[in-house]
Amino acid sequence: MNAVEHAEVVGADGVRIGLRIAGEPHLPPIVLVHGWAQSARAWSLQLTDPELTSGFRLIAMDLRGHGNSGVPAEGYDDPAVWAGDLAAVLEFAGAPAVVAGWSYGGLVITDYVREHGTARLGAIVLVGAITEIGRGRSGGQVGSAMRAALPAALSEDADVALPALVGLNEGMSGSPVRGELAQALLGATLSVPPAVRAALFRRTVDSAEVLAGVDVPTLVVHGTEDLVVDPAAGEFAAGKIPGATRRWIQGVGHLPFIEAAEEFNAALRRFAEERSAP
Repeated sequence: MNAVEHAEVVGADGVRIGLRIAGEPHLPPIVLVHGWAQSARAWSLQLTDPELTSGFRLIAMDLRGHGNSGVPAEGYDDPAVWAGDLAAVLEFAGAPAVVAGWSYGGLVITDYVREHGTARLGAIVLVGAITEIGRGRSGGQVGSAMRAALPAALSEDADVALPALVGLNEGMSGSPVRGELAQALLGATLSVPPAVRAALFRRTVDSAEVLAGVDVPTLVVHGTEDLVVDPAAGEFAAGKIPGATRRWIQGVGHLPFIEAAEEFNAALRRFAEERSAP
């Protein structure tokens, strides 16, 4: 099993973007983009999967303001900034990459396509993802767990924010996530400054035309019991992206890559192998 290595690249506006990497440098890259108030550590069961890392180089990025990345005061409402951060990671990856975005990570991928088209993208995987944001946006529909957490989860007051964030983390999975990873997920959420947590919501993005212009193979994965991002958001993206493949995983919530890691990893591996075949 390959050890997980750490590196960093310089994203938009000179912001440091932290990376977790597994797999040999010569292998085809898979870039993993986490969600709101999380970190690259969320992908631990992919970064330590021997079958994935024997065939691919996995590169999990920390979004700006999250994990080991820099925490700038601004830029969180600018699609060009998110696109620039991901562009830096894709340049580091080298070859065109399969890019998987979970939750808010799907919006970051959409930002990239909006600014740069599908350059450097071999394929896209949307995992419990949003592709739009703002009131009434079909691609950004949230579920009951997220609605219950807002706006308290954005508060500067720990007494207000903490119960909401704990409740949201508990609501992310269809069945409880236990052990070290469960605490790591909550710890990642708590480590994101309240100002950053709030800033990510301060934009309105419509992506119907952007999605319709995607010209690389796309896999849309969603848990049927997702209470954070409504499966309707996944249906919206799959319906707009030409030729997108849907894979709804039964009985799991917002964490299909954890709750059904074996099934998810096998699906990701097969999809990436098809994209990487000569």
